Amino acid sequence: MEQRLPLPPFTAETAALKVQLAEDAWNTQDPERVAKAYTVDTEWRNRNLFINGRDEVVAFLTEKWRKELSYKLKKELWAFTDNRIAVRFEYEYHNAAGQWFRAYGNENWEFDENGLMQKRYASINDLEITEGERRL
Repeated sequence: MEQRLPLPPFTAETAALKVQLAEDAWNTQDPERVAKAYTVDTEWRNRNLFINGRDEVVAFLTEKWRKELSYKLKKELWAFTDNRIAVRFEYEYHNAAGQWFRAYGNENWEFDENGLMQKRYASINDLEITEGERRL
């Protein structure tokens, strides 16, 4: 049985750790590594996309990081209860043409008893920035 520590129910300390572990994994830009934190049948809403299962997560992240270059993410714990965590985040990247962006968003996460994320709902907005406006 797969487990991904820390397990729910979350405390302030374990929820913050879960958020930091997610940030660290996403910053590797390794779709296979990131996907292992999700249930095999995970359900996502990412902007206007609906993604189901680890295979679709890997495909989505592979394409994302092919287009979003020099990707750097920062997540912050917003709230938690039992097996759910809410985060706010921002990340920066540039496209192939060199245009920089900062994306802002919120995510709602739901975990199974083994600490794997079974649901992820993300709302995200992008803002064009100059390279000099980068913070991350």
